[in-house]
Amino acid sequence: MKSSLRTVRLELAEPLRISRSTMAARDAVWLTVEHDGLRGHGEAVTSVYYGLGIKTLLRLLTTVDLSRFPDPESALEALRAGRSPLGDLPPAVTAAVESALLDLAGKRAGVPVHRLLGAAAPPVAATARTIGITDPGHAAVQARRLTASGFEVLKVKAGAPDPEDDIERVRVIRDAAPRARLLLDPNGAWSLAQADALLPRFADLGVEAVEQPVAPGDPDALAALADRAPLPVIADEDAVGLDDVRRLAGRVHGVNVKLAKCGGVHAALRIAEAVEGSGTALMLGCLTASSLGLAPAVHLADRARWADLDGHLLLARDPWTGIGGADGVVRAAGRPGLGVEEVTAREDVA
Repeated sequence: MKSSLRTVRLELAEPLRISRSTMAARDAVWLTVEHDGLRGHGEAVTSVYYGLGIKTLLRLLTTVDLSRFPDPESALEALRAGRSPLGDLPPAVTAAVESALLDLAGKRAGVPVHRLLGAAAPPVAATARTIGITDPGHAAVQARRLTASGFEVLKVKAGAPDPEDDIERVRVIRDAAPRARLLLDPNGAWSLAQADALLPRFADLGVEAVEQPVAPGDPDALAALADRAPLPVIADEDAVGLDDVRRLAGRVHGVNVKLAKCGGVHAALRIAEAVEGSGTALMLGCLTASSLGLAPAVHLADRARWADLDGHLLLARDPWTGIGGADGVVRAAGRPGLGVEEVTAREDVA
C-alpha cells in the first residue's frame, strides 16, 4: 500500500464561538491510501485544544508507513484487536489512518463500512445542530430556520462570561423552537457552584441534557454532580479514551465519543462495549470537519442515544458529499467504503 497527503482549509459559514475560543476556519489533512488500483480516504483536522497544528499533523502522517502491510485488512485486524500497528500516534491521526483503511477495505469487499462493522442496514440518525454563543436575536433566527429545515435536536453552546446571557439564549431558542429537543454544552466553563445553581434553571427551560458543565480534570466531581443534577450529565472532555470511560461508566448519564478524541471507529466500539448495561449512554460527537471526516462516525450512528454529527454542516462549503444532514438527519451511504465523494479536486500540497 502507498499513501499520499493533501492539505485544505475548511472555512465556516460563520464564526463559531464557544466558552474557550472562537473559530472561523480549520485546516485539514486528507490521507489517501492506494492498493490494487483502489483508493481509501481519511481526514484529520487541526485542534488547538489537542495541540495539533497543520505542521504537526503532516509530520505525524508522513511517518505512517503502510507499505509493510500486504493489504488494508491486515492493518485493520490489529486495530480491531486493540493493537496499534501504526506506532505511538495521537488519536486523531490514528482515526484518520483507520478511516482510509476502512474506506479502502470496504471498496475492496464491495460493501459499505457499516457492513464491515456488523450492521446490516445503513445507520440513520437525527443529528443535533450547534448554535454558538451569540446574541439572543440571532440565536432565535437560527433556531427557527433550523427547525423549519427539519432539525429536531439543537445543541446550544454556553459558558458566556455572564451566565444570565446563557439563560436568555436558551430561553429565546426554546420560544422560537418549542418542540425541539435541546442539549447544552458549556465546554467545561462552570465551577461546581455555578453548575449547581444553573442546571435547575436550564432543566426548567426543557434542556434534555448537558455536556461537560464543569472543567475537566476531576471526573469524581463530575460524577457527583451527575448524581445530584436535575438533568442528564454527559462527559466530554473528561471522557477522552477507554480508561476514562471505564472510570465514569455508571456514574454519568452519557459519554461523548469523538473518533478524533478516542482513536477511531474500533476504539469507539470498545467504548460502546464498556458502557453497555452500565446506565451510561453513548453520544457520538465530532469536530468541525468535512463529510469525509464525519463519515466514519455516521457508520456507527445506530449505536448512539445522541448524535451530534453536524461538523460538516457548519462549513461554508463542504468539499465532500455523501452523508446528508441538511434536513437534520445523517445517513450512512449504501455505496462501498465510506460512501463519500469529493466535490471539487484540490491541488496536492504535501
